Amino acid sequence: MVEVTVTPRCSLADRPVQIRVRGLSPSQLVTLRAWLKDEQGECFQSRTFFRADGAGEVDPGLHAALGGSYSGVWPMGPFWFLQPDTLFRRLVKRDVAGSPFRVRLEVLDGLCLGTDPREQPLGSCEAERWYVGPGVQRVPIRQGRVRGALFLPP
Repeated sequence: MVEVTVTPRCSLADRPVQIRVRGLSPSQLVTLRAWLKDEQGECFQSRTFFRADGAGEVDPGLHAALGGSYSGVWPMGPFWFLQPDTLFRRLVKRDVAGSPFRVRLEVLDGLCLGTDPREQPLGSCEAERWYVGPGVQRVPIRQGRVRGALFLPP
């Protein structure tokens, strides 16, 4: 059974996480897909190819990506290289205090480039990426032509 984990599963968006895939065959070629839908329903995703190590594990912080959205060792690569499905869209979080981005991580067998709905992941998990920590208060600012928000720690 293939297991995908993100540690910690729930974190602030600027904090690093550790991504691990376990339970693969040694030297198995897999695609690690990360994707999310923004507040307008637009899909952003990254697809990266890895070869499992001798223990059947993949760790983007230790193992170099062979290609796809990026190549080389990037511990946060699946998050950093998210691209829109529709050209000229930008990933922007509008409701920073109310809800997180929920990033879905899936491992697919072999090199998967398309978005075939028949692609069945070998394993998956979900990570929450928050933009405001617990207890932080958001105060809207409107003074003359100045508009903004002040974030006060607890």
